[in-house]
Amino acid sequence: MAAEFSRPGSLYGAVDLGARKQALEAQARREAAGPAGAAEADVVDVTSATFNAEVVERSLSVPVIVEATVTRAEQVRQFSAVLEKLAAEAAGAWVLARVDVEADPQLAQALRMRAVPTVYLAVQGQLMPLFEGPLPESQLRQALTQVFEQLGIELGAPAEADAPDEPPLDPDLAEAERAMDKGDLDAAAAAFERLLARSPGDEGAKIGLAGVGLFRRTQDLDAADVLRRAAEDPADLDLQTQAADLEMVNGQVDDAFDRLIRLIRQTRGADRDKVRLHLLSLFEALPADDPSVSKARRALANALF
Repeated sequence: MAAEFSRPGSLYGAVDLGARKQALEAQARREAAGPAGAAEADVVDVTSATFNAEVVERSLSVPVIVEATVTRAEQVRQFSAVLEKLAAEAAGAWVLARVDVEADPQLAQALRMRAVPTVYLAVQGQLMPLFEGPLPESQLRQALTQVFEQLGIELGAPAEADAPDEPPLDPDLAEAERAMDKGDLDAAAAAFERLLARSPGDEGAKIGLAGVGLFRRTQDLDAADVLRRAAEDPADLDLQTQAADLEMVNGQVDDAFDRLIRLIRQTRGADRDKVRLHLLSLFEALPADDPSVSKARRALANALF
């Protein structure tokens, strides 16, 4: 029997990284405290005593690039300056945390460094090594761009605070909602696309258009048959991505993400990239701050790096 068209509500609408629970609690305290001190520097100096707050906790809300270096060494100063330049250009999309390992050997040991500098990425409370040794500016830009693209993280300026009064519903968004309720996917897609043409950053339109694509891919599938065959042939990429789509439509978001992340761990090259891109397309069907998306991004980072 083909999958029934529905719209799950979920579609709308040193270094102790085990301290994530405490980090989440600290983040909640900071958010409750209000916007005071919200403007933060693009570059922060980090020690053993401040690593958890400045890197682990901070990475829950913004990616942190960690540069472990020896600040007095002439041969790495130019590299450090380029990192500072890129952090400034990012305008808050990511933060540079610098560790002077000569001054803090305990932290250097915890980071398990082998070369100076060593660069790490902290995202959603997880730390992973990126590369060792200074890179030319062009290679450094490319490396950071690739890392953030693979994780599906858009490097834009921080979003502005919500306006005190909620604006009226956009006419195209309202039309898309009506079309979705009627099951008219073509009309819904057209309305979402018009809205995105006018407002490329509209999250509701992005989520809606991703949802339309998801329903298009699944509306003619025999769910029971696909899931059975996917269980029998775990290496079949097409079957596994179809099964993940069906799980998303049925509201089994974590199962869908886990299925594709397992496949990413088992594949290489073009096959791995195909599955990764499909997973990122499923992320787009949920709000960026959805807990399941955050959890899956961490798992994706571990699978990739």
